Order: sequence, then C-alpha cells, then structure tokens
Amino acid sequence: MRLAVPLEIDPGALSGWKPGAPVVDLRGETMGTTWHVRLAQPPGLHVNSLRQAIEQRLEAILAQMSHWREDSLLGGFNRAAAGTWLALPADFATVWEAALSVGEASGGAFDAAAGRLVNLGGFGPTPAAQAPDHDAIGQSLRHVGAHRLAYDAETRRLRQPGGVHLDFSGIAKGFAVDALGELLTRRGCHHALVEIGGELLGLGLRPDGDPWWVDLETPTAESAPLRIALHQMAVATSGDYVRGRHTIDPRTGAAVPHMLSLSVLHRSAMMADAWATALTVLPPSEMQWLATRERLAVRALARDEQGVMEWISPALERMMVDAAVD
Repeated sequence: MRLAVPLEIDPGALSGWKPGAPVVDLRGETMGTTWHVRLAQPPGLHVNSLRQAIEQRLEAILAQMSHWREDSLLGGFNRAAAGTWLALPADFATVWEAALSVGEASGGAFDAAAGRLVNLGGFGPTPAAQAPDHDAIGQSLRHVGAHRLAYDAETRRLRQPGGVHLDFSGIAKGFAVDALGELLTRRGCHHALVEIGGELLGLGLRPDGDPWWVDLETPTAESAPLRIALHQMAVATSGDYVRGRHTIDPRTGAAVPHMLSLSVLHRSAMMADAWATALTVLPPSEMQWLATRERLAVRALARDEQGVMEWISPALERMMVDAAVD
C-alpha cells in the first residue's frame, strides 16, 4: 500500500478536536448523485438542523447551476436572447471565474461554455440516440467557448452572445463540496469528511487522531493502491472507467479516449474538480507538462500501446511513502 500525506500539518485544523467524539453520518441525494458527510460531532450540535442546512445549501446551488433544470439560473441564461446581460449571484460568479482561470491556464481544455457539445453527446438532460456526426459537432462548435461571452468582473455581469450554453458539470460538484465544508466550519464542525459523487474534502482529524483516509479508485491491477490523507485537502477524479467516454474535448468536440482515471489533490475541491477535467482532456505528454508547471498533485492512469500507464506528478510524489497497512 502506498500512502500520500500532506507535507505540513495545519495547527489551526486541530481546533475543537476531541478524542473519542461521536461520529455522525448524514446522507442524501443531489446533482444526480449522492452526498455524504461524516463528522466528529461537537458538543451542542443539532444534527437535524445541520441536515436541513446542508439540504438548503445544496438546493440553492442547484437553483443556480443545474443544467438539468430548466428553471435554474444557468438554464435561463442558456435560453436568453442575444445581447442579454445576466447579473451573477456570488456563488455563480465564483464558479464562473474559477472556470475562466482553469480554462485559460489549460489552453481551453476546460471550458464551462461547452454545453452545446455536452448536450449533443447525450450527457445533458436528454440522452442521445447515437453518436454525433462530424457536421453536427461542427455546428455546435460555432456556439462553444468562454471567449464568446463578455464578462464584467467588477459588476459580475455575463453577456449571452446568442446560442451559447453553459455547463458546470466539470466544476459544480467540487464547488458544492467546498460550500458544505464552509457550512460545517461555520457551525463549529471542524473535523469532517465531505463527499459528493466521488469528490471529497477532508477537514481536521478523525476522533482517533488519524486523518481522513481515502483510497483513490484504481480500476486496474497494473497500478498499486494509493491511500490519501485528506487533511485540509480535497481530491477529485475524472476518467471513463465508470461512465464510459463522457469527457469531451471542448476544442474539438471529440470524446476523450485515453484517460482511464485521473485524480487531482488540491486545497479546493472546486479547483481539483476543474483541473481533473482539464487534465483528462489533454494528451498524456501535455497533461504531464501542465500538471508539473502548475505544481498540481496528480495520479493519472492513461492508456497507451502497452496497456495502462500510471503517472505520478512531482508534487504528489513528494507526498508519498510506502507503508504496510493491514
């Protein structure tokens, strides 16, 4: 068993830690998947009130960012007439600005304005009867690209040029994980593991003094297991080993064929989510160069002529140790 541990322990993360504190599990559904919060219960916490707050926070995010709901703010923007300016709420603006940042840094491998391609491939609200042909992809590409949208960062307003569809599926889950982490902290829960659809955030420590250990999914016997200590850290995974080839290169409209699984560790689940999507799109050599340049902690399992190749980024390699684990 290989382990990856943070290079530094955050002294502030020890706030409120009590050995033997009761562990509470809360679960539900959101974003077409499930959410799960496991927390060390602090004194005086009303669990039912916390559950309601979690559900309300997730509903507020869905009301803004769901591409499955026609009544969401995102859905309204996608249907808006050319020239319409939309004033963005704080959550929406945070996600959009992060998407712009990762999109620029990745040379367009991540693009939150690629909703036309997502829908065309059948990964939106309506399944596709068949794979899109070259002409259909070409038509959709005319309405794809964050560069087509004007954004006023000072007033947080976004302009619909006409026919461009936003899709936050490569970043919204990560944002929601961060949002729940912030909610828990505000309510005095400083020690918890938050998960939405496989994207995770670890806060503080478990009551037994261990970090929140998470095993990266390793869908091939060619790679040894890797266990991560999520101490003030998040991890997000992309790839095709569960849902098939659903990641689309927004620059070409083609489904990504080479990435079995790619995980990114980051202090922000939102950034881990977006970077996992962007790096999955890129060919392995470009992915490795970009992850190294950005100092990202990455484990990638990519297909090549010999089978499945594992690559560990320098940032993650510095965190890794070999250990015998029962």
